[in-house]
Amino acid sequence: MMMTMPFNKRYKIVSILFASALTGCASVNIDEALQKTNLDSSKFTNGQVVLAKSSDERDVLQGRAQELLAKNLNQSDAVQLALINSPAVQALIAQNWSEAASAAQAGRMSNPYFAFERMVTSPEIEFNRWFVFGLLDLITLPQRKGIADKRIEQAQLRLTTEIIDQVTLVRQAWVRAVAAEQSLKYADQVFRSAEASAELARRMEAVGNLNKITRARQQAFYADSATQFANAKQTSVSRREELVRALGLSEAQAKELKLPNRLPDLPKQPPNTEFIAQQAGLERLDIRLATTTLEAAAKAQGLNNITSFTDIELGFNRGTKFDSASGESTPKQGYEISIRLPIFDWGNMSRDAMNAQTLAAFNRLEGVTRNASSNLRETYSAYRTAYDISQHYRKEVIPVRKAIAEESQLRYNGMIIGVFELIADSRDQVSAVIAAINAQQQFWLTDAALQSSLIGRPTILQVPSVTGAGMLANPAGH
Repeated sequence: MMMTMPFNKRYKIVSILFASALTGCASVNIDEALQKTNLDSSKFTNGQVVLAKSSDERDVLQGRAQELLAKNLNQSDAVQLALINSPAVQALIAQNWSEAASAAQAGRMSNPYFAFERMVTSPEIEFNRWFVFGLLDLITLPQRKGIADKRIEQAQLRLTTEIIDQVTLVRQAWVRAVAAEQSLKYADQVFRSAEASAELARRMEAVGNLNKITRARQQAFYADSATQFANAKQTSVSRREELVRALGLSEAQAKELKLPNRLPDLPKQPPNTEFIAQQAGLERLDIRLATTTLEAAAKAQGLNNITSFTDIELGFNRGTKFDSASGESTPKQGYEISIRLPIFDWGNMSRDAMNAQTLAAFNRLEGVTRNASSNLRETYSAYRTAYDISQHYRKEVIPVRKAIAEESQLRYNGMIIGVFELIADSRDQVSAVIAAINAQQQFWLTDAALQSSLIGRPTILQVPSVTGAGMLANPAGH
């Protein structure tokens, strides 16, 4: 369909249309996205999420990493170190930038194209110039920009949740590494005590002051404690390397890593159920992400109801016809509208797919909303259980074991009990301390999980029973 229109008028129309398209384009600024992430997860990041886009910026981050490695790395410093040093975190941010930019790109109008045509029909030569763009693209630009904005928001929320996952991983790896080194020291004490006891038993049997079965029991305990000490050393190495990987340390940095001698003390008072209930009602990341996903799906469904039927292109033409015989030239101009006819494909399957996606997104939001409080209650229960058990060891078990060891020392000094009973009670005290460390470790693991759950990123945490499991039976038989 060709109709004439003054060129100046067509130029103004095209200019207005494309100016509107350019001003309505979705865009992404990674620095603003990182600021939003730091704001949403301030308790986790302390505003430290950054992306090094150049070698100079990487050098600055490396300098800050060296400052952190120069001292004993506490849990908070470990998080900061991972955020500025880990290649995995940097890759995560860059990948999210890519996804957000792709989402923004999908909300932009496709580029127009220019076509040039030369036709020869002797004695005439005709030149045509076409400027064509998608009219439906332009009409639906506001809807596509709205979809793009929602998908950019999705990418922003995913970045925040993934950063929280990384922080939780680092926190728990730090707890395991410190607890493993702390337990290793006490496992060494048990091993050395068992070694001395076994040697003493061997000598006493040699001179006839000890029967064979008692000596064998001491030797068996020594053999078992040697195995447990070896396992404790390997656990310490494994937990430390797990932390090294979580922090993204190089080999040189790993050699500089220094950890505290012990886990931090428990808080004097844990948060109560009322506080947890209040947090459950706040705006959570998991619900926000599910809501944004549903809104994006609904907008995409509305757009698909239009685009699945047809497509429209508008082209402007300006041409010239030359008559080589007469030397005359005849200008011509007009426009053309192209419409795709829905003859073979009415787009019903595409619409069904979009309807299904929207329905799935709705049900995911419903599921996340229903599960949020349950997940938080479960995590808080694990937290309080770990707290109470650790406090029980600190206030009850350890003092009792210490009193028994002190009384045994007095009884040994009074020659009421023998050396093996004294050693056995000392070993029981050390075993209780190791169990207390395990309980304290479990508390700090559940603390990291609770902090993540509070913000709306539930963490699956297996809660083993915290006992003195792994500690060897007392061979003294009392």
